Amino acid sequence: MSGAKRKGSGDAGISKKRQAIMMQTKADIIKRVERGEKMSDVARSYQMNRSTIGTILKSKDRIMEHVRSSVPMHSTIISKKRGKVIEELENLLSIWMEDCHQKRKPLSLMLIQEKALSLFEDVKTKYGEEADVTFTASHGWFNRFKARNNLHNIKVTGEAASADTVAAQEFPATLKEIIQEGAFSPQQIFNVDETGLYWKKPFTMPDRTYISKEEKSMPGFKPAKDRLTLLLGGNTAGDMKIKPLLVYHAESPRALKNIAKASLPVVWKSNRKAWVTLAMFQDWFYHHFIPEVERYCRDKNIPFNILLLLDNAPGHPPFLDDFHANVKVVFLPPNTTSLFQPMDLGAIATFKKYYLRRTFRQALKATEGESGMTLREFWKNFTIYNAIKNIDASWREITTATMNGVWKKLCPMFVHDAPSLAKLQAEEQNVVNNLVSISEKLDLHLEEQDFHEYFAVHNQELTNEDLMELENQRKEEEKEDELEVEPAPKHFQTKMMAKAFQMIEDSLALFESQDPNVERYTKVAASVHDALHCYRAIYDEKKAATTQASLDRFFRRMERCDESHHDTEPVPSTSGVTASTPTSSHPPSNVDVPLPLSADDSSSPIVDASVSPISAAPASPNVSSSSSQ
Repeated sequence: MSGAKRKGSGDAGISKKRQAIMMQTKADIIKRVERGEKMSDVARSYQMNRSTIGTILKSKDRIMEHVRSSVPMHSTIISKKRGKVIEELENLLSIWMEDCHQKRKPLSLMLIQEKALSLFEDVKTKYGEEADVTFTASHGWFNRFKARNNLHNIKVTGEAASADTVAAQEFPATLKEIIQEGAFSPQQIFNVDETGLYWKKPFTMPDRTYISKEEKSMPGFKPAKDRLTLLLGGNTAGDMKIKPLLVYHAESPRALKNIAKASLPVVWKSNRKAWVTLAMFQDWFYHHFIPEVERYCRDKNIPFNILLLLDNAPGHPPFLDDFHANVKVVFLPPNTTSLFQPMDLGAIATFKKYYLRRTFRQALKATEGESGMTLREFWKNFTIYNAIKNIDASWREITTATMNGVWKKLCPMFVHDAPSLAKLQAEEQNVVNNLVSISEKLDLHLEEQDFHEYFAVHNQELTNEDLMELENQRKEEEKEDELEVEPAPKHFQTKMMAKAFQMIEDSLALFESQDPNVERYTKVAASVHDALHCYRAIYDEKKAATTQASLDRFFRRMERCDESHHDTEPVPSTSGVTASTPTSSHPPSNVDVPLPLSADDSSSPIVDASVSPISAAPASPNVSSSSSQ
């Protein structure tokens, strides 16, 4: 009977399709088991059989060897050894193809073959005489390469696609109908878009600067082309900018080792190539975008009814419209991003100019200060943590008018007070002029054209040199992570907070001693104290807890002292001789009794004299007074 049931079921006669497991997943499984997790628990979390986990563990050495040899982490098989030249070539080519895919640049077979041959020559030159191998980039090789690296999601077209001007002309009218049907207001319409940012490159542009030249020759210097991806966006009204999503190639870089990621002014995510993936975007959409805009609507007292406009980037899931009944997702027509996507029409470009200007100003301030820091030292000490703070400040610097003005092509009916094109161009030119001026003071001697090239490079495809530098940087950071000791997490200390408050008061006193305008000083001082209120509250809470702990320790010592006195009561004499005074080991009450300190009391916080329990403590009842005798 059971056999008949199985035969009659819908799954009868259908063999289960074999599941391809990516190299990254295999590596994660190995690490979890090595940490002590049960194989059955790991198998359950990945929805696999326990035997599959066992098979992966049997091949642990081979898998980890291939992971360390830079095999793409989304590949599903351990390929045969084809030589380090071909392996490195294919690894770099897969990075380049996915980068083009992320930037929505169409790929043709001929273009891929040309890039592969170009990379082959550069990698072969790198290995010199060791590279005794030939390569033809044939059709058969390309098909095997795609299968090995699991690149089925990348479409290869016959020719490059151009902007669809017809669709661009029709879409605004279509969008207007959607807005009217859904009764969306300017505050309820949003757009977000990804952009790359070489956060450390400004100090090495162009290649003729002395930092760029020395960077390639000095040991210990990493490539300056450290790239991250940002997702930036806001609403049509311009009064709501979304908290940026930042994707980096490392989960816990050294600069963030003791910092809680949730406390950063960005949504921190990571993957090996610093790209926004489908799963990552879906997680951001559900756990960050929806809650954030819902709070905004609640604060503004408007209905939570949102329209989100997206382009057809590979990291944008097509089924987002199914996630929430109050969020409607509309995709822009293909190949129209450059024509009217709001974030691409000024918001992102303005943000990058502000980021660069802020970073240059910090470099100038550091090199002109009393520390005597050189530009090279500032560049070397400039970390991803500094970049995150600059990203946050630069994003906040963008005005409501700018955020509203970028919607002029899509929603002209909602754009009213946007600055004119001439005004925007004048503002951009002013930023570039500031940058040229600062570069002169930094002895970089950059020209206006250098900055325009820097702003354009973020959307250009990666060169062979870029690909090799990024891969070398990833390997170097993996080696550093293996040797690095985990630092202690940040936490507030009462003593250090008191010192910081005193330094602030001393600084305010210096301003007060010089300012002839008393009213101005009092306003500034009040603002500073108001801004520090959150830290003052933390300090007061910690101080109160410290005082209470000290009181508790004091009374415990008193109780122990009382108990010891009870245990040593005087014994009556049996000699028949009456003593004039009783024999006792206790001192008279007018003599101070030093309290014994325990091993941990020597480092305990000192209690303020005003609240010290010592002065108010009653005399011990077990101490005999001389007057009573």
